[in-house]
Amino acid sequence: MRAIGLLTMSQERGKSFEVGQRFSVSIEKIAHGGHFIARHQGQVIFVRHAIAGEEVEIEITSTGSSFYRADVTKVLTPSKDRVSPPCEFAHPGGCGGCDFQHISQHRQRLLKGEVIKEQFSRLAKQDIEIEVEEVSSPLRWRTRISSATNSEGKIGFYASRSHTVIPVTDCAIAAEAIGYPELAQRKWPARSRVEILSSSTQERSIAIADSGRGSKARLTQGSAITYEEVNGHRLQVSQSSFWQSHENAPEVLTGAIVEYFKEGDHVLDLYGGVGLFTAALIDLVGSAGRIDLIESGTAALADARKNFANFPNVGVHAGEVGRLLPRIDKADAILLDPPREGAGKEVISQIVSKRPRVIVYIACDPAALARDSSYLAEQGYTLGQLRAFDLFPMTHHVECVAIFTKSSTN
Repeated sequence: MRAIGLLTMSQERGKSFEVGQRFSVSIEKIAHGGHFIARHQGQVIFVRHAIAGEEVEIEITSTGSSFYRADVTKVLTPSKDRVSPPCEFAHPGGCGGCDFQHISQHRQRLLKGEVIKEQFSRLAKQDIEIEVEEVSSPLRWRTRISSATNSEGKIGFYASRSHTVIPVTDCAIAAEAIGYPELAQRKWPARSRVEILSSSTQERSIAIADSGRGSKARLTQGSAITYEEVNGHRLQVSQSSFWQSHENAPEVLTGAIVEYFKEGDHVLDLYGGVGLFTAALIDLVGSAGRIDLIESGTAALADARKNFANFPNVGVHAGEVGRLLPRIDKADAILLDPPREGAGKEVISQIVSKRPRVIVYIACDPAALARDSSYLAEQGYTLGQLRAFDLFPMTHHVECVAIFTKSSTN
């Protein structure tokens, strides 16, 4: 990229910038997505590798119709929360996997809380207070990793918003059982996606696919099925099935939800995957209760059917949640763990139509949760409790558990 001299504040406001231009800015606040907001000459700029309150020099990295993106090139006035990244590849132009390695752990959680609060204020019109809870060391927690290889067959990760693969010799957040330093020494198929996972029993599986979107991965090492234990139940998890990436996530999330269910409940487990939450609840609801799990993923469905084959009070249903919910008349309690985009207004309406005593919503995106919270509020369900867990240290991601109950006025 071509860098030019620093721009001065006397230049015309509203000026269009070009990739490669550098100038100094004041960093304002965190934005959803791991960037920080700066403004210069009437333009909004989303900046990586910054911290709110800092004075920095930035370089424009991409342009858009209403905003720009940039990286920090020099810190002029550092935040007291700026630290040296534990990973040598976490820097502007480096690996794009971690957003916050340059920020102290305490400040990382405060920033995530600010994002959650802002999303609820903007999208749900609700003022909330939230503290993001620490769950582990910030390093060596990730048990499922998707890497990529460059044209020379070296393994690494994509640079931020780029198709450029940055080779890395180790990943600081990868679990020890992943064995990333050893993998980095191998020669891999060029321009491929490499999916690596380790189970709670330290089993490692590796599958390789073409780098093109949607290409199916082929198992090259380890078993196509690994096993996880939840509440004394052994669950099979296929290599292509979803499983929480943080090694502590199953324990943390199931511990956060069980108090809202009781013996005899008819529970709907929506977007249920291989059955993490069903396994946590099946003994609690007992033989008088029932759980209906709905999942659309082929591999996860096969796993769930295997996992609960011996439980007559667990029904595993194949299909999209929005299509199958109308077939169910009512439920005592509904749990949902939707994909990043959330459940959406139609599914929320169908959930409310079952008139559940409680709705337990697990979310990996605070914006989607805030939008769905507004839909629930419109239909008479109040947010009673909200917890947030730092299940993605060093990144901007955060996991939330929200509890909704029917408003007393409805």
